[in-house]
Parts: sequence; structure tokens; C-alpha cells
Amino acid sequence: MADPARRRPGRGLTVRAALALVLALTAAPLLPAAPPAVAASGPWAPDRAYLYLEGAPGAVLEDRLTVTNRSGEPLTLRLRAEAAGPWIALAARTVTVPARTRAEIPFTVTLPASTPPGGRTATITASGRGREEPVRLHLRVRGPLLAALTVEDVSYADGSIRYALVNRGNTPLTPRVALRADGLFGEVLSRPARVRAELPPGRRVTLSEPWSDPPHLDAVDIRVTAGAPGAARAEATVSRTFAAWPVTATLLTCAVTAAALVLRRRVPSRRRGRTVSERRPPGAGA
Repeated sequence: MADPARRRPGRGLTVRAALALVLALTAAPLLPAAPPAVAASGPWAPDRAYLYLEGAPGAVLEDRLTVTNRSGEPLTLRLRAEAAGPWIALAARTVTVPARTRAEIPFTVTLPASTPPGGRTATITASGRGREEPVRLHLRVRGPLLAALTVEDVSYADGSIRYALVNRGNTPLTPRVALRADGLFGEVLSRPARVRAELPPGRRVTLSEPWSDPPHLDAVDIRVTAGAPGAARAEATVSRTFAAWPVTATLLTCAVTAAALVLRRRVPSRRRGRTVSERRPPGAGA
């Protein structure tokens, strides 16, 4: 962890850090009695395989990358920083390390005021003499973590269920999504929860699930349920009525046919009833 005394707001490198770079690049012989704990073997290597920094949003953190040249010749190294944003500022992009000398290259990490709490990773890579050595940078941004997930805009069209997952918290989420559909006579679709996406804070992603065999005639509630560690379960539902035309036409035909048969049976019976009621017994008057 960086010395808290070196953490201060501001931009760029401090005068003390620049002076440290000049002093570090002077020909300081290695001390055989206290060899550094190098991260890799070879004629040169960084002294640490990873660095760890911690601070609050808006802070400027300072540390240094140490490289040891074990060879008998000067070593020219090229340095580059890889991070999600222009957070890392190196004191130098190219450094020449004298033979059997250790050099320290200061750098700063600026945490924007809007940076959400949680863990971040970055890499500082040194390259020279045909090889590269990455040094992993682990950042921890202080503050309370909030995991919040929502499911939105559920719909069904063209054989697919569509929906949106939204990370409304400040920590990355890996939600698992389950699908279920219930019709008038029970369940018609059930798919167990599985990971569908990785959501950084504030990110929204639209996904779709194929459903090519919905019921031909039914009123269905389609439910999408999502959950992630630390976040409350979220779900959203859409109702859809399925009425395939061939099935509908067949049912209408059957209904019309049944109605016609009922009418056909009732009309003759009425006629026969009237005929019987109009008959008169023998000898009755007119």
C-alpha cells in the first residue's frame, strides 16, 4: 500500500517524485547483502509482481515501479500503462538503467471524483531486450458498495422473448436469469437461471431468448427473473395472447357447425309440436 503521506489531491507528479526519479537513475550499485524479491528471473525484472493502492474517489495516489538490471550493460526500457481510463501517469515512458543498478520510476493514479467504490485492476508493462514484464496494479476505491439490479422492457415478438437488465448500483454484477410462462391451464415454459451477462455499474444490456413453440391458443404471462450476489431479486412480466389463425379458423368452423346442428334439431321438433296440437279428436266440432 502506498504511504498515506504521499497521497494528496492534485494532478501529475510532485516535485519530490520527480527528484526521486533523478536520484534513482543515478549509478547506485546493487547491495548483495539485501537482494530484491524480483518478480521474474532474467537479466532484468521488476522487483514486484503486483502493486496495491487504496484511496477515496477524488484522491491522487503515488507509488513507484522498481526495475533491476542485473546485466553488465545499460538497459533501456519502455513503459506503458493499461487502465480503464487515463488514470495512470508515469514519470517517464523510456528509462535507461545502468548496469547492475536498480531504477525506481514514480507514477500517480488519479481516481476521478465520480469513481464508484469497489475493486479495479490495471497493468504497467515494461519492455526491453525482446521481452515484456507486466506488473499488475490492484486498486481499491473506498466507499459503501451498492448492488442493485432491475429487469425492464419484457416483450415477445418473432419467436423471441426480449428484456433489458440494468445495473443501478456501483459495483459490477454477474446476474443469473430465469424464464417462466404460465397459461390458462398451467406452466407452458420453464428455463432455469443461468448467467447471461456481466454488467459494470450503470450499464444496461438488452438480451433475447428464443421461444419458437409458444401455445397456439392461450393467454400467457411471461416472467423474467434475475438475481446477483448482494442484490435483491428483480423480475418483470408481460402478458401475451396467442391465437394462431389456422387453429382459430378451425375452432370457429366447429362452433358454427355445432350451432347449425342445434338449430336444425330444434326447428323440426317445434313443427311437430304444432302439428300434434292442431289435431282434433274424431267427432269434435269445427
